[in-house]
Amino acid sequence: MIIRGKAWIFGDDISTDHIIPGRFYHLRSNLEELKKHVFDDIAPGFSEKITSGDVIVGGRNFGLGSSREHAPLIIKMAGIDAIIAPSFARIFYRNAINVGLAAIICPGDGINEGDELEVGLDEGLLTDITTGERKQFAPLPPIMRSILNEGGLDHYIRKHRGFSI
Repeated sequence: MIIRGKAWIFGDDISTDHIIPGRFYHLRSNLEELKKHVFDDIAPGFSEKITSGDVIVGGRNFGLGSSREHAPLIIKMAGIDAIIAPSFARIFYRNAINVGLAAIICPGDGINEGDELEVGLDEGLLTDITTGERKQFAPLPPIMRSILNEGGLDHYIRKHRGFSI
């Protein structure tokens, strides 16, 4: 599985409140509207700039805070296919995989906003096509890659009628 898109850079300690500002909580049952407000407080207009397949390059502890399942879901719905970060909040990481959003543990140093990235999930290879730099990361376990290939845990379970590890 290959993901290819433009890099969007975010720093350390991006919380679920940064992803979904609390004032939009009332939109949690209207995901199409909610996704328009992804990162509104720290990157106004971000949702309008995304091209399907783009990649977020974050810092340490990406997704900290409350366990809002909506946070990774609206990132995915907005068009982001992967997040690269040296570390993730545990619950955010699992929620991301469960909604079909690749969460890759890999430092993003040296990547600039707008760089074209290619993420090889099977081989664990991040390539900055703009600079030619390549970084290895631990490939996701096969079950996680299968969940991502199916578009998320719900789709995986419906297709396979459960888990097969």
